[in-house]
This record gives sequence, structure tokens and C-alpha cells, in this order.
Amino acid sequence: MLIVVDPHSGVPVYRQLMDQIKFHIASGILKPGDELPSTRALSSELGVNPMTISKAYSFLERDDIVERRPGRPLVVKAVGGGAIRDRRIEELRKSLAPTATVVKQLGLTDEEAVRAFAELLESTREPRDGGDADNEPDNEPNSGPDDGAADEEVSRA
Repeated sequence: MLIVVDPHSGVPVYRQLMDQIKFHIASGILKPGDELPSTRALSSELGVNPMTISKAYSFLERDDIVERRPGRPLVVKAVGGGAIRDRRIEELRKSLAPTATVVKQLGLTDEEAVRAFAELLESTREPRDGGDADNEPDNEPNSGPDDGAADEEVSRA
């Protein structure tokens, strides 16, 4: 499990730990039943006070994210499928919040922002069946003056 803390970020270290552990769970890196590093081990690895790790773990336990077992490491708590999706959506919302602010600051419409986001999603989509993406631009008629756009489509694939 990769956790990086930045003591100069302005976000409390315990909060950084909580957010990263939640993200690891939402993304599937940590699965239900997986053990978290001990307070002492994580403290040593990150160079952080053990009380800071303990505080983050206590808040995660309070939020029903992890389960404490006496004498054993904390484990990621099992949740239903809907709760996993809710956690993923929440992580996405947190990541997009600064972007929404930028959209408003730039004076873009919601439609322009959604179109730009959809284009980004499309550019990160992996081709299916080993090469279908190469056939997609061939389905669209080539208008001539926009040859550069067609070249851009091929270079992204």
C-alpha cells in the first residue's frame, strides 16, 4: 500500500492518511479483509508520530471503514456492492471539486465542461478486442479540410 504524506500541504497528516486509505479501498487496491499496517510500522515507514496514525485509524473505525480486532491488525470492513459504488462516487466528487471551481473561474458553461470531460474519458479508454479503436475513425466521412483532426484521432488510439 503506497501512502505519501506532505507535512507542508496544509492538510493535517491524519486527514491525508484517511483520504489515501479511503481512496485505496474505493479503487480496489485494498479489499475487504485486507490488513492495514500496524500503527508502529506505518509510523516508522512514514516518519510520522504514532499518535497521528492512531488518530487516523480511530476516525476510519468510527466511519465504519475499518474494523478493529483486539490484538490483531485493523482490517478493511466488508460492505455491500452499493456502498462500494457510493465510496467510488464520493472519491470522484472530491477529485472533481477543484475542477468545478476552475470551470466557473474560466467562465465555461456546464455543457462545455462536460464535453471536455467526456473527451478526456474517451482518450483514456482502452481499445476493445485488440484494435477496434483503429477502425472507428474509418466510419466517419473525411471532410478534407479537417485532415489534422483525423490525424489527431489516430495518434490518440
